[in-house]
Amino acid sequence: MSLDSELLRKHIEAWKAKLAKDPQRAALAKQERVDRIAYYQSQTAEKIRHFSQDEFYEYISKLWAMLIWGNKKYLVDKLINDNGFEAVKNELAELVWGDQPIEKRWDHFRSTIKGMGPAMMSEILCHSSPNNYMLWNRRAYVGLHYLGIDDLPRYNYQVTGTRYRSLCDTANAMCQVMRTENISEADLLTLDLFIWDELQVEETLSQIHKKGAAADVGGTGQIAPQAAPEFLHDEVRDKLEQIGIWLGFSAKTEVKVADGAVVDTVWESSIGNLGRVIYVFEVQTAGSIDSLILNLLKSLNNPAVQGIVAVSDPTQIGKIRKEVAGLPQLREKLKYWDYTEVLHVHEALEAVNESINSLGLVPQSILSV
Repeated sequence: MSLDSELLRKHIEAWKAKLAKDPQRAALAKQERVDRIAYYQSQTAEKIRHFSQDEFYEYISKLWAMLIWGNKKYLVDKLINDNGFEAVKNELAELVWGDQPIEKRWDHFRSTIKGMGPAMMSEILCHSSPNNYMLWNRRAYVGLHYLGIDDLPRYNYQVTGTRYRSLCDTANAMCQVMRTENISEADLLTLDLFIWDELQVEETLSQIHKKGAAADVGGTGQIAPQAAPEFLHDEVRDKLEQIGIWLGFSAKTEVKVADGAVVDTVWESSIGNLGRVIYVFEVQTAGSIDSLILNLLKSLNNPAVQGIVAVSDPTQIGKIRKEVAGLPQLREKLKYWDYTEVLHVHEALEAVNESINSLGLVPQSILSV
């Protein structure tokens, strides 16, 4: 990684001038971060392990990462249902306050708890320990990419514990530059404000959703795996679910749709005279294509299944097409979706939902009913 220190200093000076021009806004932003640090640091490991469901909801719903969800209670309930309440509390306490190096805590949490990605994890860590851990999300990617830092993890499955540790080291180096530029109190939460406020450069943002723009690692045109296939599989599966929810479907993962057919993701809706309609998605990142085809064939035994989609990379999609060529009952119905497109669509919808939900048009009290 190569940080453009001169460009960083230039923007630090511009940011200082911006803060000086509007001291009231600067004071409010600073106070918000002071309050967040105070709250999250007060939630000790023991307190987290003994959270009531209401306390757990408060802890999670405060996160900026939750702005993408109109109904925050839905996601909190899903975390509890998918992982078990005691398990998610114990693992969260260990992630935030455990004795193991952050690399091990990060990887263990990612492999154990379903439904909390790097944005939520890193935000909790940053609020709880702002001198050690950075907040990593789409905005951080844009800011660091603009400063010339290359080989950044573009998607969740690429953010391993080792890479997160490296990102924190880079962020701390940026904080040190901020301190030399007379922002003496700068910590990694201050850095997050700076990145959000000063480094969301229009040209960079305009490129982020273009097909293949930031996903092309090393000029290959493909997203480099950089993680075990199961992490990529689970990320795509879960993002398909979220896309479905944002589009107004009832969406779930790991659903039995017919005898012997448990599929990765389903979107379900009731459409007029058609009644219940189900769309099935199977994600293929590794393993047997035959099992994917068999699962999709079995899913067609459910008369409510109106659409089936294989989600994979171009090479494996080509192999799947060849395999189903002799199966007319599947060949005529099967659609294909490149998983890189799924990730792009999710990111675009995430930005839309974050922007709309930040307006606070619908109170949480109504959404949580």
